[in-house]
Amino acid sequence: MDDNDDTVGTGIGDGEPGHGDGDGDRALLVIVDGANVVGSVPDGWWRDRHGAAERLRDRLAAHGLPGSTGPVEIVLVVEGAARGVEPVPGVRVEAASGSGDDRIVELVAEAGARGRLVVTADRELRRRVAELGADVTGPRAVRG
Repeated sequence: MDDNDDTVGTGIGDGEPGHGDGDGDRALLVIVDGANVVGSVPDGWWRDRHGAAERLRDRLAAHGLPGSTGPVEIVLVVEGAARGVEPVPGVRVEAASGSGDDRIVELVAEAGARGRLVVTADRELRRRVAELGADVTGPRAVRG
């Protein structure tokens, strides 16, 4: 199994409640593990973690969640050197005060029964958010 490709139960565009089925449900909450997605491509991101996170944020703002047919709310979770990344229209940025994974789990829990999709290849994080009922997909879902 390739953690970058597999999508677990996203329901994107399938009419499930909370997945933007046009019936007035809230937008699908897409939580992006910034460090994991940036780190999934060896393009020199480690030389400028802040800049790499900004490029990801800008790509998310420009392209959203490719393949999604309904409204989405995108949250980019950043940590470490990327904590100073500012939000832009279409992308809320959450700077984790500690572990980015822990902040993602908190966001999933706070969203309750709302449709939630976490973008990460981190196996332990995938397990943790799936236990809370979130769907998960790999970094390729948002990479250009």
